Amino acid sequence: MTLEQDIALMSNKIAVVTGGSKGIGLAVCTALVARGVKVVIGDILIKEGQEAVAALNKNAGNESAVFQYCDVRKYDDLKVLFNVAETRFGGVDIAVLNAGIAIQAGGLFDPMEDESERFIHDVNVGGVIKGNKIAIMHMMKRKGGIIINTSSIAGIISGGGLGAYAATKHAVIGWTRSLEPLQSFNIRANAVCPYWTETDIIKLPPNPDGSKNDFLDVLDASPKAPMEHVVETFLSCIRNEEYAGEALIVAPDGCHEHPRSDLPESCVSESMLQALLEYQPKMLEKTKQKLEEASKAYFSKL
Repeated sequence: MTLEQDIALMSNKIAVVTGGSKGIGLAVCTALVARGVKVVIGDILIKEGQEAVAALNKNAGNESAVFQYCDVRKYDDLKVLFNVAETRFGGVDIAVLNAGIAIQAGGLFDPMEDESERFIHDVNVGGVIKGNKIAIMHMMKRKGGIIINTSSIAGIISGGGLGAYAATKHAVIGWTRSLEPLQSFNIRANAVCPYWTETDIIKLPPNPDGSKNDFLDVLDASPKAPMEHVVETFLSCIRNEEYAGEALIVAPDGCHEHPRSDLPESCVSESMLQALLEYQPKMLEKTKQKLEEASKAYFSKL
């Protein structure tokens, strides 16, 4: 699509972006604002977030972006973040759950301490799931919307040294694919899985003993996915109405759809397929009813 076509499609839409103060999040926010989208950035990086918003608004020549402090581990912070979009701009059309960390990315040799070990999971998985649930409340009110969750190439493949990080990013894809049925209500959720991209997250911190993380040598030697390919893949999640429940790999040469896994033949029977055909319409109707009720109750308490 040309920029003019994107503007025609996206202008005056409203987006919430977590982790939007720098890196991939900021690059996505910049592209959205350039297409006429109003953006609410949620982040714990206050200075960077405020500077990002100031630059976005200066370039746009109007108030196209606002910043709201948000710790994605906390429902209360996320509720405030999405409500800022509701009150300042009128609703939520697009939710980009992008906040993530690589602290204690290995997991295997990290200290056996509950709080520190849970941190990466609370941010990378909990922040996505909680953010999606709140986004859906707003999108049910708006009769539709687009959710984009940031996973990683580590959500597709794994290896030594990144076990905990890979587990969180695999979880993001599993969660996102579970939301595929929401396309029946005009809500589409997809996961973007960038290959190694020049952002702070691939600058892995030292090991707990202070030594260098050996996986840094692999990262340094690896090809990188250009940021423009990453941003283009996020935009394609907005443009392409056929994308729902997809995991999109951003490789150095562009976007690739990650194929779904097929069950072994022994797991499938004619009777099971027939039962699924009968179950799915009932499940969708119940889901729609429950989400509509939940959305009304959610806004009645704000």
